[in-house]
Amino acid sequence: MNDPGVLMVDLRGLAPEADEVELLRRECVGGVILFRRNFASPGQLRELAGAIRECAPEVLIAVDQEGGRVQRFREGFTALPPLRRIGEAYEADPERGLRLARDCAWVMASEIIGAGLDFSFAPVLDLHDPASPVIGDRAFAADPDAVAELARVYLGGMAEAGMAGVGKHFPGHGLVGADSHVELPVDNRGESELRDWDMRPFVRCRDLLAGVMPAHVVYPAVCADAAGFSRYWLQSVLRDEIGFDGVIFSDDLSMSAAEQAGAMEQRLEKALAAGCDMLLACNAPDEALRAADWLESENVPPNGRLAAMRARPGAQPDDERWRQALERVRELEPGG
Repeated sequence: MNDPGVLMVDLRGLAPEADEVELLRRECVGGVILFRRNFASPGQLRELAGAIRECAPEVLIAVDQEGGRVQRFREGFTALPPLRRIGEAYEADPERGLRLARDCAWVMASEIIGAGLDFSFAPVLDLHDPASPVIGDRAFAADPDAVAELARVYLGGMAEAGMAGVGKHFPGHGLVGADSHVELPVDNRGESELRDWDMRPFVRCRDLLAGVMPAHVVYPAVCADAAGFSRYWLQSVLRDEIGFDGVIFSDDLSMSAAEQAGAMEQRLEKALAAGCDMLLACNAPDEALRAADWLESENVPPNGRLAAMRARPGAQPDDERWRQALERVRELEPGG
């Protein structure tokens, strides 16, 4: 199987339309991210995954299936708690919290792979701060060591099901209030504080992470560029200092926060120069086409790192494993 192209795009509905089929067949397209609008039922989702792979067998299919308010597939899938509920369980009883982290990750990954997808962009490694509406309960905890310990077990649960993990949002998005979908967040803290707190989960999980997604956040005390456009953050720190050698995914280059880098062509150029391996262009079909045109005009080749993100499902779990895991996951439902 060929290496995937470097562009990840999305679809408008429940099946690829004619222009989307044409886009999926372009060599530069190596990924599709699915949203809630692409889901009606588990059966329809499997058909959609099959239709995508008919167009491009090498394509990676992804989703944000974190749990809580960021769970794209619901009907016919287990209701996953936000990661903060797992963190609260851990703070009350560390052994139970770690068991829940593994079970939630294993159930999530098993269901997603069973539907024909490769991976979820998970887990969130940001720190919890109730004042940050965009992250908030998507994070395990405020303590970076608790985040790291829970994330390592969560990543182990994903791996047990055959899914590679993606930590987000490097070097840390949890302590800013602005939503990068609609504006460019700025974190004015110094580099020493970011290293001592926000970066610790990424450092401690580097050996288990297959992918990392940088934040669309500017840290002006460190660098004028948002992290996803910064060679300092992605090359000097993430690659050279931390030693991460997996896939770096850009966050969505169609988001408002990415406009700092210029038009779509400039965003792609800066993200590639900074060290991103796969570039996301979502929720803006015209921009995705511009991205594909530019990547082909620049002869940007497929990326060999991306094959590590393919699902590798193992043996089917037995009924007792499912029963025990689901019982524990449901403990975290309201009233459970």
